[in-house]
Amino acid sequence: MNSRLSDKIIEVKSKEDIDKMREVGIIARKALDLGHSLVRPGITTDEIDKAVYKFIIENDAYPSPLNYNHFPKSLCTSVNEIICHGIPDSRPLEEGDIVNLDVTVFKLGFHVDLNETYHVGKVSESS
Repeated sequence: MNSRLSDKIIEVKSKEDIDKMREVGIIARKALDLGHSLVRPGITTDEIDKAVYKFIIENDAYPSPLNYNHFPKSLCTSVNEIICHGIPDSRPLEEGDIVNLDVTVFKLGFHVDLNETYHVGKVSESS
């Protein structure tokens, strides 16, 4: 057996920690769902970022990406060919775009990260 692997300890979370993680996970899920509800032609990823930021703060949590290694926004928005960790901006989404929203929320000592990819209107079969 690899000695480096055998030295690893698996941390078993307490029921209290699991409950905290669940609470943070629900906030993150709702934040992502809010972002998804806004995806449409004409909206900017900046506008989605602002709405998600407001939701997270109103739930006494913090958007983990904000100011992490100088990242200037509260979520990552990757449009079309951007692979990951795109920065929200003022470009309006267009019919046929594909956008990934990546939300990470911090609260109660835990970070929860999730993302999904969405079609903006009708997307070509080749995309």
